[in-house]
Amino acid sequence: MTLQRMDNVGIVVEDLDAAVAFFAELGMEVEGRAQIEGLFADQAVGLDGVRSEIAMMRTPDGHGKLELAQYQNPTAIGDGAHNSPPNTLGLHRVMFAVDDIHDTIARLRPLGAELIGEVARYEDIYLLCYLRGPSGIILALAEQIG
Repeated sequence: MTLQRMDNVGIVVEDLDAAVAFFAELGMEVEGRAQIEGLFADQAVGLDGVRSEIAMMRTPDGHGKLELAQYQNPTAIGDGAHNSPPNTLGLHRVMFAVDDIHDTIARLRPLGAELIGEVARYEDIYLLCYLRGPSGIILALAEQIG
């Protein structure tokens, strides 16, 4: 048996509409939205009484996908700390290649994006940065310059 592909990365968010708007401004497209509930959902995720809404977002090239999920039941849990540093155990970040890193940051700031550090130059190859987005999601952006 061989791996066929990586299908998507799933992220639980507090406000699905805000997260969709954020990733749409980044340049992702909504592939679809759906309510998820029923026995299959309970069995798949190992929780009882699952009811959630998801939005599948895809990159313009159609290869990268994020599944954003907002749980109505059971209520999403977390420690409320959306400022975990980049070296926190668990899902680290999602990285996107962009044409213009400074323009991308400027467009995402009104939707709540905050730079974690600063835009850094890696030799004459890339400009890179980390941003914190909705629900504390860490994004990395990379602009190829050389």
